[in-house]
Amino acid sequence: MKVKKQTYRIKIPSITENLQMIREFVLKIADKTGFNEETREQIALAVDEACTNVIKHAHHHDARRLIDIQIQTDAMKMKITITDSGSGFDITRLKDPDLKKYIKESRHGGLGIYLIKTLMDEVNYEFNPGVKNQVQLTKYLQKPVAS
Repeated sequence: MKVKKQTYRIKIPSITENLQMIREFVLKIADKTGFNEETREQIALAVDEACTNVIKHAHHHDARRLIDIQIQTDAMKMKITITDSGSGFDITRLKDPDLKKYIKESRHGGLGIYLIKTLMDEVNYEFNPGVKNQVQLTKYLQKPVAS
Protein backbone atom coordinates (compact mmCIF):
# COMPACT_ATOMS: atom_id res chain seq x y z
CA MET A 1 0.00 0.00 0.00
CA LYS A 2 1.41 3.36 -1.03
CA VAL A 3 1.02 6.11 1.57
CA LYS A 4 0.09 9.48 0.19
CA LYS A 5 2.07 12.56 1.12
CA GLN A 6 0.11 14.86 3.41
CA THR A 7 0.63 18.46 4.43
CA TYR A 8 -0.91 20.03 7.53
CA ARG A 9 -0.61 23.63 8.68
CA ILE A 10 -1.51 25.78 11.64
CA LYS A 11 -0.80 29.46 12.27
CA ILE A 12 -1.37 30.60 15.81
CA PRO A 13 -0.64 33.58 18.06
CA SER A 14 2.71 33.40 19.80
CA ILE A 15 1.59 32.83 23.41
CA THR A 16 2.34 30.00 25.83
CA GLU A 17 -1.39 29.29 26.26
CA ASN A 18 -1.34 27.87 22.71
CA LEU A 19 1.35 25.27 23.43
CA GLN A 20 -1.23 22.64 24.43
CA MET A 21 -3.06 23.11 21.12
CA ILE A 22 0.24 22.74 19.26
CA ARG A 23 1.07 19.53 21.16
CA GLU A 24 -2.35 18.04 20.37
CA PHE A 25 -1.99 19.01 16.68
CA VAL A 26 1.44 17.33 16.48
CA LEU A 27 0.43 14.21 18.45
CA LYS A 28 -2.61 13.63 16.23
CA ILE A 29 -0.56 13.84 13.03
CA ALA A 30 2.26 11.69 14.45
CA ASP A 31 -0.35 9.06 15.34
CA LYS A 32 -1.84 9.17 11.81
CA THR A 33 1.67 8.78 10.39
CA GLY A 34 2.21 5.57 12.36
CA PHE A 35 4.64 6.52 15.14
CA ASN A 36 4.43 4.63 18.42
CA GLU A 37 3.39 6.44 21.60
CA GLU A 38 6.92 7.05 22.90
CA THR A 39 8.08 8.53 19.59
CA ARG A 40 4.92 10.66 19.30
CA GLU A 41 5.67 12.12 22.73
CA GLN A 42 9.30 12.81 21.73
CA ILE A 43 8.19 14.64 18.58
CA ALA A 44 5.63 16.68 20.53
CA LEU A 45 8.24 17.59 23.16
CA ALA A 46 10.73 18.73 20.49
CA VAL A 47 8.08 20.89 18.78
CA ASP A 48 6.97 22.26 22.17
CA GLU A 49 10.55 23.27 22.98
CA ALA A 50 11.04 24.92 19.59
CA CYS A 51 7.75 26.85 19.86
CA THR A 52 8.53 27.88 23.44
CA ASN A 53 11.81 29.35 22.18
CA VAL A 54 9.93 31.28 19.49
CA ILE A 55 7.38 32.61 22.00
CA LYS A 56 9.94 33.63 24.62
CA HIS A 57 13.02 34.63 22.67
CA ALA A 58 11.98 35.49 19.10
CA HIS A 59 8.54 37.03 19.67
CA HIS A 60 8.94 38.08 23.33
CA HIS A 61 5.39 36.88 24.22
CA ASP A 62 3.82 39.17 21.58
CA ALA A 63 0.41 37.63 20.76
CA ARG A 64 0.18 39.76 17.61
CA ARG A 65 2.96 37.68 16.07
CA LEU A 66 2.21 34.26 14.63
CA ILE A 67 3.96 30.93 14.72
CA ASP A 68 3.52 29.06 11.43
CA ILE A 69 3.78 25.29 11.78
CA GLN A 70 3.73 23.12 8.68
CA ILE A 71 3.92 19.35 8.89
CA GLN A 72 4.66 17.12 5.91
CA THR A 73 4.26 13.37 6.21
CA ASP A 74 4.81 10.38 3.98
CA ALA A 75 5.43 6.66 4.41
CA MET A 76 8.96 7.27 5.72
CA LYS A 77 8.96 10.42 7.82
CA MET A 78 7.35 13.42 9.45
CA LYS A 79 8.93 16.82 8.79
CA ILE A 80 7.86 19.79 10.90
CA THR A 81 8.76 23.31 9.78
CA ILE A 82 8.32 26.06 12.36
CA THR A 83 8.54 29.59 10.97
CA ASP A 84 8.62 32.90 12.82
CA SER A 85 9.52 36.51 12.03
CA GLY A 86 11.25 37.34 15.28
CA SER A 87 14.78 38.04 16.32
CA GLY A 88 16.98 35.22 15.10
CA PHE A 89 19.56 33.16 16.90
CA ASP A 90 22.28 31.10 15.22
CA ILE A 91 21.93 27.91 17.22
CA THR A 92 24.53 26.17 15.10
CA ARG A 93 27.09 28.13 17.13
CA LEU A 94 25.67 26.78 20.39
CA LYS A 95 27.72 23.99 21.97
CA ASP A 96 26.08 20.99 23.58
CA PRO A 97 25.85 21.45 27.35
CA ASP A 98 28.10 19.71 29.85
CA LEU A 99 25.33 17.72 31.53
CA LYS A 100 27.42 16.69 34.54
CA LYS A 101 28.25 20.33 35.25
CA TYR A 102 24.63 21.34 34.59
CA ILE A 103 23.35 18.84 37.18
CA LYS A 104 26.12 19.59 39.67
CA GLU A 105 25.26 23.30 39.56
CA SER A 106 21.50 22.54 39.90
CA ARG A 107 20.75 24.70 36.88
CA HIS A 108 17.25 25.04 35.43
CA GLY A 109 16.29 25.65 31.80
CA GLY A 110 18.58 26.15 28.85
CA LEU A 111 18.42 22.58 27.53
CA GLY A 112 15.70 23.07 24.91
CA ILE A 113 17.91 23.10 21.83
CA TYR A 114 19.96 20.17 23.13
CA LEU A 115 16.73 18.26 23.76
CA ILE A 116 15.41 19.02 20.27
CA LYS A 117 18.64 17.80 18.66
CA THR A 118 18.59 14.66 20.82
CA LEU A 119 14.93 13.76 20.20
CA MET A 120 14.77 14.33 16.44
CA ASP A 121 16.64 12.54 13.63
CA GLU A 122 17.41 15.74 11.71
CA VAL A 123 17.34 19.38 12.78
CA ASN A 124 18.00 22.20 10.31
CA TYR A 125 17.95 25.95 10.85
CA GLU A 126 17.63 28.95 8.62
CA PHE A 127 17.63 32.38 10.18
CA ASN A 128 17.14 35.86 8.84
CA PRO A 129 16.34 38.00 11.94
CA GLY A 130 13.21 40.12 11.69
CA VAL A 131 12.28 38.58 8.34
CA LYS A 132 11.98 34.80 8.61
CA ASN A 133 13.49 32.16 10.84
CA GLN A 134 12.82 28.46 10.30
CA VAL A 135 13.62 25.30 12.13
CA GLN A 136 12.95 21.98 10.40
CA LEU A 137 12.56 18.90 12.59
CA THR A 138 12.49 15.49 10.91
CA LYS A 139 11.66 12.13 12.46
CA TYR A 140 11.83 8.91 10.44
CA LEU A 141 9.53 5.96 11.02
CA GLN A 142 12.66 3.87 10.49
CA LYS A 143 16.03 5.55 10.51
CA PRO A 144 17.69 5.39 7.08
CA VAL A 145 20.61 2.98 6.87
CA ALA A 146 23.93 4.77 6.34
CA SER A 147 25.58 3.80 3.07
